[in-house]
Amino acid sequence: MNVTQAMQSRRTIRGFKPDPVPAEVIREIFSIAQESPSNCNTQPWHVSVVSGEKRDALENALVTEIMLGKKPEQAFQAFDQDLAGVYKDRQYACAAGYYTTMGIAREDKDARNALMVKNWQFFGAPHVAFISMPKTMGPINAVDIGIYLQSLMLLMVERGLASCPQGALAFFPKPVFDLANIPQDNGILCGLSFGYADAEAKINEVKMGRAELAETVQFFD
Repeated sequence: MNVTQAMQSRRTIRGFKPDPVPAEVIREIFSIAQESPSNCNTQPWHVSVVSGEKRDALENALVTEIMLGKKPEQAFQAFDQDLAGVYKDRQYACAAGYYTTMGIAREDKDARNALMVKNWQFFGAPHVAFISMPKTMGPINAVDIGIYLQSLMLLMVERGLASCPQGALAFFPKPVFDLANIPQDNGILCGLSFGYADAEAKINEVKMGRAELAETVQFFD
């Protein structure tokens, strides 16, 4: 598989088989991802990969936070709350695609919330990686994290794995710090749930479109 094929094959998957990925495959992926470029070679990412019993304990702890009505307290500001124009339209279309596929009506708040909670159940994935960086860092360093995250996802595609990058996994950091050994001076930027895609999961029928090239890229000669 070449890079073009990996880019065209990658999708955000929200339905996983329970089968674990061999430990040596996971280690290989994260080892190669270390080759990702970063500003001044700072390599600002810290990653905690959680599997097995600890993964299950973390899911239970995160869902408990939600059931107790805890409010999100992410370390870095979420900029998707003030979207407008075409960006807001795309966000709405994304959500509508999932709700429609799952047969959830717009006014069915209980069903919508139940689908949302699946974020903190890692959509059933057997593995989850929490990616953090020092809280003293900012948007430029977050660009490095994005490059690193894309490297991980493409390496996973190459090995027949699926993944779901999730900003929501930064919302309730305390259980993650307690169970996944995040450096105390870091803030979680996002998580990445991963494993083998469940081809039978209805939610995986959703396929998001992309804007036409002319909408996002201009060429000047």
